[in-house]
Amino acid sequence: MDFLRKIFEETGKFVEKGKPLSWAYPVWEAADTIFFSTNKQTSKGPHIRDNMDIKRTMFFVVIALIPCYIFGAYNIGYLNALAMEIERGIVGNTIFGFTYVIPILIATFVAGAICELTFAIIRKHEVNEGFLVSCALIPLTMPPDVPLWQVFIGTSFGIIIGKEIFGGVGTNIFNPALTSRAFMYFAFPTKISGDKVWAVGPDGYSGATALAIPANPVEYDTASNLFSANTQFDYSTLNMFWGLIPGSIGETNKLLILLGAFFLIYCGIASWRIMVSSVLGLVFTALLFNLLNYLTVDGILQAGGFPNAMLTITPLQHILIGSFLFGTVFMATEPVTSSHTNTGRWIYGFLIGVLTVIIRSINPAYPEGVFLAILIMNMFAPLIDYYVVQANIKMRLARNV
Repeated sequence: MDFLRKIFEETGKFVEKGKPLSWAYPVWEAADTIFFSTNKQTSKGPHIRDNMDIKRTMFFVVIALIPCYIFGAYNIGYLNALAMEIERGIVGNTIFGFTYVIPILIATFVAGAICELTFAIIRKHEVNEGFLVSCALIPLTMPPDVPLWQVFIGTSFGIIIGKEIFGGVGTNIFNPALTSRAFMYFAFPTKISGDKVWAVGPDGYSGATALAIPANPVEYDTASNLFSANTQFDYSTLNMFWGLIPGSIGETNKLLILLGAFFLIYCGIASWRIMVSSVLGLVFTALLFNLLNYLTVDGILQAGGFPNAMLTITPLQHILIGSFLFGTVFMATEPVTSSHTNTGRWIYGFLIGVLTVIIRSINPAYPEGVFLAILIMNMFAPLIDYYVVQANIKMRLARNV
């Protein structure tokens, strides 16, 4: 490492202020911080003694995502082997899956690095490590056979519109990874949604996700019956928990997502209040919609109501299908775009759960509601914190009167 350190010291002289290549300092600094810790010290207050800097925080989030990548690759190979009616084994399926995952990952990081470095050079500031997490999250929200050029455009849109135009990390309103995912859905709907994009198989092979089944039933029935009647994949509760079903690369295995949640909570990176309140909001709204469906089917609301299989999805099924847990753990808890007060986090998370069920059930054309729910609540997070702080001020003033 001493040899590498000397290389950076020598090349650093060419990008110092006043030198012809000073414009390239952000690029040099980004490469330097990948291999070595910064030697900069705080020159003015406030001073906080803490070893959890931004780089280490981002590093821990990436660690929590690695199991999702590994299983996502395996699941792609597993579904392909199922479609082709062949035996490939765990290692073979994982290697096959990575042939789809790695190109998506490379396209994402190339686009993210270009955007980040370009804005760092233009603004003459250091490259922030935040784009690493955004670029690590984006591939996990994609179907396995999404075109790479669309991934490149979607990532660029998420980084630029979701973060850079607001001033960079710490000043952005929207989660960049979610901004990218929303752009991809509305810009390229046939490549990001539908029955044939989630499972890699022969032409004509349908890979409908669990959410798409009750959203597009042949005739009205309950979601549980529709899951049981599906013979293509095993949509039992246990199998949906283990994740051996079609879906985004990183969303299907709920055990690994929960382990990632515990890891982030233990490290003090993610807010458990947002996670718990999101689940509570989802359970509350799902139970309410289950009751609404019961009244509709019994004819009490038959005149003005309509049968909707999405209304029959139980709270447990809502949690296990789609990207709700993935979005809640890795995106809703993003510290910049979420609420910062403890009370605000309870409200913020609860409304994410509520909106997820509403979007899923009322608009079956967009069955995966968690991403839009988080983006909507990103807008309201500052407002929630404002009213929480104002309420605390009023209570304290009232105590002192």
